[in-house]
Amino acid sequence: MMNYPTRIALIAALGGFLFGFETSVISGAEQIIQQLWGLDSFWLGFTVTSSLIGTVLGALIIGGPAQKYGRRKVLFAIAVFYFFSALGCALTDQWAGFVFFRFLGGIAVGASSVVGPMYISEIAPSSSRGRLAGMFQLNIVAGILVAYLTNYLLAGLDHSWRYMLGIMAVPALIFYLLLWFIPESPRWLVGKGRIDEARKIFRKSGDEEALERAILANAASGTRESLFNGKYNKPIFYAVLLAMFNQLSGINAILYYAPRIFEMAGFNRSDAFQQSVYIGLANFLFTLLAMTVIDRFGRKKLLLTGAAGMVVFLILTALAFNSPDGGGAYVIFYLVGFIAFFAFSQGAVIWVFISEIFPNSVRSQGGSLGSFTHWIMAAVISWVFPVIVEASPVGGFYAFLFYAAMMLASFIFIWRVMPETKGKSLEQIQKELGID
Repeated sequence: MMNYPTRIALIAALGGFLFGFETSVISGAEQIIQQLWGLDSFWLGFTVTSSLIGTVLGALIIGGPAQKYGRRKVLFAIAVFYFFSALGCALTDQWAGFVFFRFLGGIAVGASSVVGPMYISEIAPSSSRGRLAGMFQLNIVAGILVAYLTNYLLAGLDHSWRYMLGIMAVPALIFYLLLWFIPESPRWLVGKGRIDEARKIFRKSGDEEALERAILANAASGTRESLFNGKYNKPIFYAVLLAMFNQLSGINAILYYAPRIFEMAGFNRSDAFQQSVYIGLANFLFTLLAMTVIDRFGRKKLLLTGAAGMVVFLILTALAFNSPDGGGAYVIFYLVGFIAFFAFSQGAVIWVFISEIFPNSVRSQGGSLGSFTHWIMAAVISWVFPVIVEASPVGGFYAFLFYAAMMLASFIFIWRVMPETKGKSLEQIQKELGID
C-alpha cells in the first residue's frame, strides 16, 4: 500500500498531467486552425503561444495567492481554470475566443508549475523528496503522451481539433474532485502559526522532526520577506539560469510542432502524428527512469548526462535538416534520442530543484520567478519557431544548431556553478546557500 506522502503527492501531481496535456495537445490542431482561420506563420505562432502568454502571467501572479490563501485552495482554482479552458476551446467558433480560452488554460499551467512542485516538496520527507516532487514531471510527460495518443486516434474525425482540445475537461474534473482528499501544506501552516495542524500532517507523513526544523527556519527568516532584498541572489541565479536553459533546449518547439517537424523531415501527415506518439512515449519512459535514480545519483549527475546527450542529438537533427531530403527516417531516431536525454535530466530535475532552493518565507515567490522565466523563454521559442522554419528551406538546421549550442553552455553552468541538493532537508539547503 502507498504511504501517506506518496498518495498526497500523486493527487497534487495530477495538475502536472493537465499541464502536459494542455501544452502539447495543440500540436495536433495547429495546422487545422491555421487553415480554418487563414493564419500566416506569425499569427499561427501567436495563436499557439497565447497559451504560453497566459502561462507567464499565471506563474508571475500565483506566488501571492499561494502564500496568502494556501497551496491547496490555489490548486482548486487551477483545476477550475483547466476545466473551462478545455470546454471553451472545444466549443468556440471564433479565433479570438479560441485564443482567450487557450490563454485561460495557460494561466492554469503557469500556476500549476509553481504550486504543484512547491506543495509536494513541502509535504515530502527529504529522503524521498526528489522522487515525490518528480511525480509532477512524470505526470507532465504522461499528459503529453496521452495528448499525442488522443491526437493520433482522433485525427481522422470531422472537427477533430474540437475533440482533441475538449477531452481535457474530464481529467480536470477528476483532479478537482480528488483535491478534496489532500491536506494543506504543513510548512505553509507553520508560516501561518497553525502549528497543531502542521504537526498532525507531519506525523501522518512519518517526518515529525521536520516540524521543529520548519519552526526554527520560519522564525529565523520571518514570515514576510521580499525575494529581491539581496539575500537570495544565489538561489535566484540558479533558478533563472536553469529555467532558461530548460527552454533553450528547444523542447517546447518540438512538443508544440511535432507533426509539422516530422512533415518537414518527409513523413506524410498520418505518419507524422504516429511519430509524435513515439516522442511522447520516450519522454514518459525516460522520465520514469529518472524518477527511480534522482535521489540516489543526485540532480547534477542527471543534468550533466542529459546536457551531453542533448548536444549530440540536436547536432544530428540540425545536420539532418540541412540535407536535401530533410533527414527522412533518421530524424525520428535523433529526436527520440534528444527527448530521452531531456526527460532524464532537465525534464526530471527543473521543478524539483526550483522548489528546493528557496526558504519557506519566499518559496512561493522563488517558484514564481523560476516558472515565469521558464515560460517567458517557452513563449519566445514557440512563437519564433514557425517563423524561422518557414523563412528558409534550412530553417530547421539553424534552429536545432542554436539549441545544441545552448545545451553546451548549460553543461558548463551545471558542471561549474550549480549546487547539489540530493538527500538534504529544505532547511539544510537553505543553510548551505548562506540564507539561513
